[in-house]
Parts: sequence; C-alpha cells; structure tokens
Amino acid sequence: MKILLITPPFTQLNTPYPATAYLKPVLDAAGHDTRQIDLGNRTILKIFSYNGLQNIFTDLEKRYPDSEYSTLNRFFALKEEYLNTIDPVITFLQGNNDSLSHRINSSLWLPEGERQEYDDDGGNGMDSARHKATLYLEEIGDLITSYCDESFGFSRYAERIALSPPEFDELKNQLDSPPSLITKIFLEILKEVMNEFNPQLCGFTVPFPGNLFSTLYSSKFIKDNYPGIQTVMGGGYINTELRSLRDKRVLDYVDFITVDDGERPLINLCDFLTGKKERDHLVRTYLLDDSGKLVFASSEKKEDFKLRDLPAPDYSGLMDRPYLSILPVSNPMHRLWSEGKWNKMTLAHGCYWHRCAFCDTSLDYIKRYEPETAHSIVDKIEKLIEETGNYAFHFVDEAAPPALLKNMALTLIRRKISISWWTNIRFEKSFKPDLCRLLAKSGCIAMSGGLEVASDKLLQRIDKGVTVEQVSAVAGAFHSAGILVHTYLMYGFPGQSEQEIIDAMENVRQLFEAGLIDSAFWHQFALTAHSPVGLNPEAFGIEISGPLNCSFARNDLQYRENRSYDPSNYSQGLKLALFSYMAGKKLQKSVNSWFSFKTPKTGVKKNFIQRVMSNMARTLQIHDHSQFVWIGAEITYRDGFIELHTTDGAEKLKADEIWWKFISKLLKLCNIKENKIVNTMEVEILCDEFSLDLDSFLSSQLFFTLSTYGLLIL
Repeated sequence: MKILLITPPFTQLNTPYPATAYLKPVLDAAGHDTRQIDLGNRTILKIFSYNGLQNIFTDLEKRYPDSEYSTLNRFFALKEEYLNTIDPVITFLQGNNDSLSHRINSSLWLPEGERQEYDDDGGNGMDSARHKATLYLEEIGDLITSYCDESFGFSRYAERIALSPPEFDELKNQLDSPPSLITKIFLEILKEVMNEFNPQLCGFTVPFPGNLFSTLYSSKFIKDNYPGIQTVMGGGYINTELRSLRDKRVLDYVDFITVDDGERPLINLCDFLTGKKERDHLVRTYLLDDSGKLVFASSEKKEDFKLRDLPAPDYSGLMDRPYLSILPVSNPMHRLWSEGKWNKMTLAHGCYWHRCAFCDTSLDYIKRYEPETAHSIVDKIEKLIEETGNYAFHFVDEAAPPALLKNMALTLIRRKISISWWTNIRFEKSFKPDLCRLLAKSGCIAMSGGLEVASDKLLQRIDKGVTVEQVSAVAGAFHSAGILVHTYLMYGFPGQSEQEIIDAMENVRQLFEAGLIDSAFWHQFALTAHSPVGLNPEAFGIEISGPLNCSFARNDLQYRENRSYDPSNYSQGLKLALFSYMAGKKLQKSVNSWFSFKTPKTGVKKNFIQRVMSNMARTLQIHDHSQFVWIGAEITYRDGFIELHTTDGAEKLKADEIWWKFISKLLKLCNIKENKIVNTMEVEILCDEFSLDLDSFLSSQLFFTLSTYGLLIL
C-alpha cells in the first residue's frame, strides 16, 4: 500500500516527534511505500511567513475594522515592520542567517510587544538574539490566539476540548464547525501532499491532547474529499484516553483507531485492507463492523515486535522543512526541549521499575519492559548519523537502565563515535561518580529524573524506590561529571500534608543552593485511571467521584479526599520560588515567605543537603566483578615522573620504576580502546606480579590522582 504517516499540528518547533519515524522503516520492510510529513511544522512555517502574516492581517482587519484593543492597533500600525522582518527571523531561527543577530539585538529592528517589554535579557550575543526572536514569534502567536483562533498554540491545537472529555459531544460540535483560519492553512497543506502522493492509507499519530482535534478534522477532510482512502490514528493520547471507547460517532471522522505499539496493528491493518487477511487478523483496532457497530478487534496470533528486532528510526521526509531552534528561557537544561535538532531513539521499551503509584503502570508502554542491546543501539546511532548528518540524540525512555547506559557508553567510546546525548533516568544509587564520568565521556550532557514529592515518607508511599539523600548523591555525581540535571516535582499527592509540601520545597531549595540540580518543574498531582492510585483508590484514602459515564475519553479522574487544605493554593508560590532558584536568585529567602498565607515552618535542617554532600567523599565499593576502565589520554614516564594529560591540563607524579611499570601495564590492560573488561581479581593478580598490595594502591594518592585523570571503577 501507499501509506502517508502524518504528525498533526502541533508538537515541537525544534525537532520532529519520532512516532512516524519509528513506524516508517517497519512498514517499508513489509513491502509498503511509506512517506511521512510533520504537518505541524509545515503549518508553522506557512503561518510565520510574509504571505502567512499578510493573510492574518487581512483576516483581522476585516473582523476588527475599528479596533478598541491597543495591542491589536499596535499590530496594525506596525504591519510593514512585521511583514519585513518575519522571513529573515524565521531563517535566523532555522540556523541559516547568523549575522542577523546584530540587527535583532539592536532593539530598533524587531517590533516589540508586551513580552519583550517585560523581559530583562539585556544581552548582545547569539543566545540573546534567539531569545528576542523567540519572544517576537510568541507575541505574534499571542495575537493569533486572542483575536484570530483561540485554539492556536505553538505546541498544541484545541487542547482544552481534548483533555479527557468523557463525552464526544463538545468535540463533535467543534469538528462540525466551519474551519478557522489556522485549520484552513493546515488543510491546504494536507491537500497539496495528498494530491502529490495519492496514498491509499493515511495514519495519524496523536501523542498529546493538542493533536486530537487537528487529527480528526484532517481525517474527516480526507474522507470527504478523497473517497476510498482509509484513515487510522494511534499514539500516546489514544493509548491512555481511548482504551474504553464506546461512542461510535468518532468513527465518522476516522476509519480505524489502534492502541499501544503501532507496528503490528498497522501491518495487520494493511493485510486486511488489501484483502490478504480477514478482519479477525486485526490487532488492538477499533472499527465499525458491517452492521455499523463499534467493535474492538484484537487478535493475538502474532506477538508485537521486539524492540531489539526493530530497525533504526527513519526521519526521511520530516527534515524537508527546517525546524526552528527557539530559546524561550535561558535555563541551560530547559533549553534542550526547545532548541537544537535531536535524533530521537528509545533504548528500552517500558520501565524496568514500573511501580510508581502515580504512573500509568498498567499500560503496555510502561509495564512491558524490554531493553535493547548496547551494540544494536550504537549500530542504529551510526545509521542515523549517516542518514541525517546529525550527531545529537535524545533517548526518549521512560527510565533508561543504568547497566544499559554503561554498556552503550563503553561501545560509543570504543567505536570512537562522538555524539551529544541526554535522556530520562531514575535516580538509582548505581549512578556512582565513576559511571557518571564514563557517561559524560561518551557524550552525555544532561539527565532528567523524578524527585516527585521530595519527602522520604511520601517517596516510600508512592513506591518511588529512592530517598532524598539518594537523589542528592546521584545528582551530585552527575553534576561533578559536568552533566546537567533536571528533576520533576509533584505536590498534592493523596495524604500529603502541608508540612510535607513545605519540607519538600526546602529540600528543593537546598538542592539548588548546593548546585546539584540545574532546573526543575512542579506539577500538581493528577489522578489517572491506569495508575495504582486510580486502580486502587481506597488504599490511598480517596474516593473517585467522576466522571461517571465515559463513552469517549477516560484517563484523568476526579476524586474526593478528606483534606484540610487545597493543594492548588500552593501552586503560585512553588512556581515563583522555582523560577527564582533556576535563575540563581533568592536562594536564602525563607520558603514560607513565598506564600501569602500562613504555612508550617520547615522541619528540614538548614544544612541537610550540605551534610549529605560532605558525606559523599569518594568511598570505593569494590567487589570481585568490579570493572577497571581507563578513559584517559596516553601517559609517559620521564626522569622519575609519570606525566598525565587532560584536554585542560597536565600533572607530573613522582614514581619509581616499579610503580611506573605496574601503572603502565594496568592502564594498558584496562584501556577502553582495547575493548577488554578487567575485573578486580585480574588487577589483584597484576599487583601480585609486582609484589604490590591492591588495598594500599587503592588508598594511595597515586590512585586518587589517576582516578581524576581517567581511571574508573565501574
């Protein structure tokens, strides 16, 4: 079949969402002719262009001929300035016009609105220019949302009506309404692609609520204007929200809906549509049967593909229109989500822990854990570098396994592949300083992970499997290796007291004060249907109160709890404090003073995190299977001194010839480039050869210095 895979408006401005890139090579290998487009990226580039803005001006001037809105009147007055600057700014944000930074920073070239008026960036470099250009785009976006299409958002479209609507009615009313200006734009682009490729099947990925409306509107457009072409949708939103779908009216807008991993359902759907197989061959697929009844076909005759058997993602077609590298905030960790082009890959299917009480652990994408092998991962990395020319990777795992990361890092270094990469982890105690240094050597630049409730009592209650002290130690290990750290934070979990919120906030303050984390994000607990709390609410002291009748989406649940305070009262103070902490400001301010109401005094000792870090002095935990690895540069011996070198310095160590021969042989044995694994027992044998004692060596200044220059124990 000729298959068109579509990422609908809107997901990311800076890089492709990877879902269709995962599916394309599998469908191609099955004999299909598959193409993919990011309809969101193409729509953004069409809106934010000379012709696109001209259309917006025409639309607004027609509907607001005598505007009473000052922001709109200023937009009209600066029409020529906006039209003359939009194309150069887009080119600049695509990375093709760096010299424009001087004009952008001049403050006399770009028209400025409220966002720039209240921004105190004040810089003159490239980052400052990208930040100002980003604010300029966001100000135009604000006008579009306020006066042209209230559903518009750079990374979402009509999100509000797709946030777990129990009934289909409101969404149907919106879908049956005439298209807005933005909808017309993406339908026009879709029409061009359809006429060019003439597919037989169109598949939409719906990763987020903000993709549902544009998917259904686009699918209905195809059904109305291209009879005989079938449409199907799947993706993260579908997997969580539509698992108990009972309203068949949604099938008026799309022909098929699949849940969980898409490879097997799509291949079997193609077999069904081409007449090779009967309907009972379909896997995890909603459709209407011959009588018009909604059915869920789910044959289990063939298992899902194993992750290790899947090919590397294929991004061809998605990069045809350059993405925008924007800079909405200066925080170095937050920037990774919005700037740069990232090849996205998955190291392991699911989560190896899958026990957190707030997480959708009952769903396949979490509970079915299936890791890749390090060699296979690096093979795919090499293939993607060759195809895209891009050496930047974001591994989009639920929680990347430490052992797999270690083996991947070793393989990358041995194959001399220089990439930059980041991923999401659990703050496992196995992330010791030496492992973090190895990951940094392989190209790791950042890690994100969940500290969540930031309180030991509640961390145990949610079965997170970590403690505040452990998170601090791991964050410190990453930070000492030069790896940025972001943590996710939660408040309002069932049973959480006001005291625990304040104590959690104090722990977070101290983590920033100690320089252990670079950024974080607070979110209020939301109850989901597929989490341990949602499946067993009584165990957590709550009662689910709705929605009672869910014929369409079911995920976010309402609940009652016997609580003496409203957690949402803490939202503003937590976010304001965090914003200051990330900027390195007001770290000495009392956590209580961020709130306009009386709060408990923190029970956390003022120097708690500092004491944790002072106890982190490098203590070796060596066992028989510990691995010795040398990742440093070549060493030399001259005039009784061992010479050590790094990229930023050098050092000489006085040593007699016996020690030099021992060290040179040890480092040769465990040199990472030799592709060997040297364990503790082998090092002990080497020590015996030179009549040396391993324990004495490991406690010596010589070993300490060698470790700082690249001798790791993993």
